[in-house]
Order: sequence, then C-alpha cells, then structure tokens
Amino acid sequence: MSNPESIFEVVDHSGLQRAPRVEQLYELGFTWADLEDEEYWLDGIVVMPEETYKELEEASSKLWAVLDKAVRYVHRKHDLYDLMGIPPILWEMLDEPLPPEGLISRYARFDFAVANDGTIKLLELNADTPTGYVEASIATPWICGEAGISSPNEAMKEHLAAAWRIEQPDTAACVAYGSHQEDSGTIEALVRHSGLDIQCVDCLDLWVDEGVVKDSEDRVIERMFALYPKEWMAVDEGGDALAYAVETGRLQLFNPPHSILLQSKGLLAVVWGMYELGLLFDEEEREAIASYILPAYNKPVFSGNFVSKSMFGREGGSVRLFDNNGTLEIQDEDGYDSSVLFPSVYQKRAELGRIQTSEGELHLLTGMFVINGKPCGVLGRAGGLITGNASHFIALGVR
Repeated sequence: MSNPESIFEVVDHSGLQRAPRVEQLYELGFTWADLEDEEYWLDGIVVMPEETYKELEEASSKLWAVLDKAVRYVHRKHDLYDLMGIPPILWEMLDEPLPPEGLISRYARFDFAVANDGTIKLLELNADTPTGYVEASIATPWICGEAGISSPNEAMKEHLAAAWRIEQPDTAACVAYGSHQEDSGTIEALVRHSGLDIQCVDCLDLWVDEGVVKDSEDRVIERMFALYPKEWMAVDEGGDALAYAVETGRLQLFNPPHSILLQSKGLLAVVWGMYELGLLFDEEEREAIASYILPAYNKPVFSGNFVSKSMFGREGGSVRLFDNNGTLEIQDEDGYDSSVLFPSVYQKRAELGRIQTSEGELHLLTGMFVINGKPCGVLGRAGGLITGNASHFIALGVR
C-alpha cells in the first residue's frame, strides 16, 4: 500500500498465516508478538527511502553530540538539576565525574516524528531504560529478510557486545523477571547478545546489606544493568539504600547514573533555551537544533498547539495534546501519569507519519537506537496520536 503523498510504503503481510510466523519469532526470542489475545506485532513492513534513513542516522549523531554537550553544561549545577526534575536523592552520585564524551549512556533510543513528507523532529530521548531492543535487533531483521527488504539493524548486536565488553555487568535485572514478558525477554536478549556470563534477576528480589547489593541467594552484585528507571529511587521503598550503594562505589549501575540527565525531557528545554539565547552551541550545532529539535519550555508559553508531558513520563504516560486554541484535545489514559511526581515540560507539537495498516490508519513513531555511541537500529511503533502502551510494533525497512 503506498500513498503517493507519503515517503512511506506499507508492505502488508496480514494475509500470511500468522500462527507459524508468531511461533518462529517466539523461537528467535520475541515472545510477545501476541499479548493477551491482542496482536502487538502488525505483520507487515513500513519501508522508508534510503535518503530518509541516512538523514535520520545523521540527525541522531548530531543530536547525540548536542545533548552530550548540554549534559556537560548542566553537570554539578543543582539549580538546573532541580529545573530538570532530577530528584535530590540522585544529586550526589550525579556530581561524580562524567563518562567519556558520547558515552554518557551506552544503550539509548531516540523517538522521532517523521512526517509523511519526510520532515524529522525529535520527540524525546530514552537514555536510561529503553525497551524495543528485541523488536529492533531480532524481529525487524528477520521480517525484512523474509521480504527481501534491507534492514539497517543488523549491527545492533555487535555494538551491544562492544559496550558490554567495556561495562562487564555481572547481573541484568528487571521488575517481575520471569513473568513480565517484554522486560524479561529484553534483558535475556541483551545478555545473549553480549556473549558474557551474566545472571538475570528480579529487582524485587534484591536487598541491600550496609551498601552491598545481594540477590535472593545472597550473591553479591557489583556491576548491574537494570531496566529500572533511576528516578524511582526517590519514591521506592529501599531507593535510598540503592542510592547509597551506588554513591559508596559498592554498586556500578548501567546505564550509569548520569544517563538520567540525558533522560530528563527537561534537557530539551535547556537545549532550546541555550539555542534561543545564542549560548553554548556552535553554528553547526545550532543548525541541527533548528532542524530537528522542537521548541520546549518548562512553562506552557505557546500560543499555538503544544504537548505537555512529565520530565520522566514513560510509555506515553502523562502526555497531553493541546490544540491551536490551547484547549486539551487528547490525553493518555493507559500509562502511569508521573506528572504527579515530577515537573512537566511543554513542547511544540510535531506531525507523525500516517500509515494504512490491517488495523486501519495509524500514526507512526520512529525510534533510533544509539548503542555504544553509534546510531544503529530503527524501531517502528504504530498507534494513536499518543504512542502509549496500546501501540503496535511494526518493522521498519529501507529501500
């Protein structure tokens, strides 16, 4: 299905027998193609032109450098930590020296709005605990390969292995390991692709003994990758004990604590503010900001349409869209609204591509993973105006 006015072409596979394909993906490690009788995976491929992919890759590299520079500017400035919604419990560990340039997070994902005319705008960066890795690194290349369409995602595994060879985690953790399909499958794939001997555990089984983190079998954990949002240390029981373990150097966390400075959506407001004031960025960086970053503020100052979201909203939770008159048009009803815990950021609205699928017309969100500092894999998600928990995964390919 192609729309003559769109850069995207949709190759619909919904006519193929689904059950054996779901089974094949299950064997590859993508075990949640169907979730509770719902089709999470839409069997088809959204194909973008090579020049759009190349621009996405280049935009990701430029924005990665811009945001890295912005973090180095806010580092150790507690007034800016506060403005970005960083919980004070994290400030001490964040004042520690920063990781090398470009490597504040070694496992991250940009979310872009790519409009039907090819315009690219950054919506946010998940630099702390991105999921979608299995969909992008395992499912997408298989789906594209079957159709003879090229996938730019083949190198994701190598970049992940290179990152973890340096970080050397001894443990990978998520909440509800073994029962939460997506998070469990994600850490298992990361461990498999790393080639290292790493134990998978449930965050809820961990305990802290005078700054030493242990699992349910009393094994000491020293280097841990955790799909656990670091801002939750401020609200979770035991969060302060975990923070103490990190501060005293008894636990190394991956992504490292500084990834939360990249994760805060407040950083986009810092970047836009610096851009407007003509500070910090050189001509080339200013050009990238003007092209790809949406105006963002920590107050709702827009006259036209805009979006508000928690600085630490995830899975679409807390997103509210306002129309040209500044009236609330739609808000996320599925995700957890973390704006009750953290301040909000206000961002100009951007247009998502619209694609015709077996589920009708959906909006396309385009993710780009940055692993070990390299943009290296696209993730397609299709849903409503707000890409939340109810959205679908659809493979993205390049022609």
